[in-house]
Amino acid sequence: MLDPFKSILDFRIELREEHELFRKSVRDFAEAKVMPRWREIEESNRVPEDLWRDIVSAGFMGIGIPEEYGGQGGDMLSNIILVEELSRAVGTIGSLVGGVRLLFVTPILRWGSEYLKRKYIPPVARGEARVAHANTEPTAGSDVAAIQTSAKKINDHYVISGRKVFITGAGEADYLLVSARTEVARPERRWWGITTFVVERDWPGVRIGQQFRVIGFRGEQPYEVILDDVKVPEENIVGRVNEGFRVLMDTYDRTRLMVAARSIGIAQGAFERALEYASKRETFGQKIISHGMIAEKIADMYIKLQTARLLTYWAATLVDKDRPEYALASSMAKAYASEAAEWIARQAIQIHGGYGVDFETGVERYLRDAIIGTIVEGTSEIQRLIIVRQLLKLLEIKA
Repeated sequence: MLDPFKSILDFRIELREEHELFRKSVRDFAEAKVMPRWREIEESNRVPEDLWRDIVSAGFMGIGIPEEYGGQGGDMLSNIILVEELSRAVGTIGSLVGGVRLLFVTPILRWGSEYLKRKYIPPVARGEARVAHANTEPTAGSDVAAIQTSAKKINDHYVISGRKVFITGAGEADYLLVSARTEVARPERRWWGITTFVVERDWPGVRIGQQFRVIGFRGEQPYEVILDDVKVPEENIVGRVNEGFRVLMDTYDRTRLMVAARSIGIAQGAFERALEYASKRETFGQKIISHGMIAEKIADMYIKLQTARLLTYWAATLVDKDRPEYALASSMAKAYASEAAEWIARQAIQIHGGYGVDFETGVERYLRDAIIGTIVEGTSEIQRLIIVRQLLKLLEIKA
């Protein structure tokens, strides 16, 4: 059988009662604190400080972080639920609390020294420090091995120079996870020679450059990060020297589920708006949901929404169980959920007609945010390459 999943038991989603209790608490928070602020965030392109303090006070920044490092504990499913519910209100909030935070925390918890864990994780878990993950460069996005930022060792430290782009959260970050080349790339081993470091924002040579005005995620659009001879202590290396590519790939195999969760939340919000509108709006003497074409759209939207949710919850279960197939499932969930969210948001606009493209209704923002999900942390095209490569690896088939 050419399938890495040999048993139907492999498809179990292991949710518990505490997951539902957590979901309800996050949804109550999102509806009371986040949803009323969507217009303010869109217009100012900033997350209000008082809202951020509320997020910190709720303990959300510690979800998924062990208690020994100041966190609330919790598994990948808990993080999925957290990001999904916050993104249903405002996608940017889901991104900051889930994706951006875990892109910094995950590699340190899995690959960092005890020194790094003790120094940098607790302030993040308590909400006292903001973070960012600085990997993308002008010539290196999905092709991580193409990064050109350099790190030269001098005595007991490294000097990092380079430019990173599209770094979400960099504008407010206190700490950054930075990738750099400690050896020149070789054609036969392009991935070798990359090392990951923790860099502090206030160190000499670190500068936050331009902000990129991307299509969505108003409130925390990405920045350029410039590293000009930044002196970094040797103990701030995450993982092993020259093996940072492994650190990054291991991180993305897990954190891309945050994009899937964010996409589900966006899709849920768009679907709810479309269903509500279609149930009230009348044309030709009847509710538009009674028209066949609209009813079909609503049905297909719901099918895609629930399929994306189940696929993502299943992938998260595999991550929590540390199953070897989790990277395959993670890419499947990210690709499907992000594309489903884009399609659902587009249908929501269509169902609203002219009101759908009017900023004042708050519907078109779902599409702008959804499109980004098909790009970040590996485009949909890259996810399909990963899926095939993981299939071949798990089935031990040589290409």
